[in-house]
Amino acid sequence: MYKHVLQSIDNVAIWPVISFIIFFTFFVVLLWRVFTADKTFIRKMSEKPLDDGPESNVNAESLT
Repeated sequence: MYKHVLQSIDNVAIWPVISFIIFFTFFVVLLWRVFTADKTFIRKMSEKPLDDGPESNVNAESLT
């Protein structure tokens, strides 16, 4: 049944190629972004949740 439904769609053979191109392009761009990212920015952002700055003290005082 599904075989006949897909055969009735025009240009059904091109959709897997288009999907693969979109999938491949996305991951190439993602890898390029990861490898060209600023390492100091990544380190700063990764340490941000662990940072005990004045914001955490102000929030703790306002709750009590």
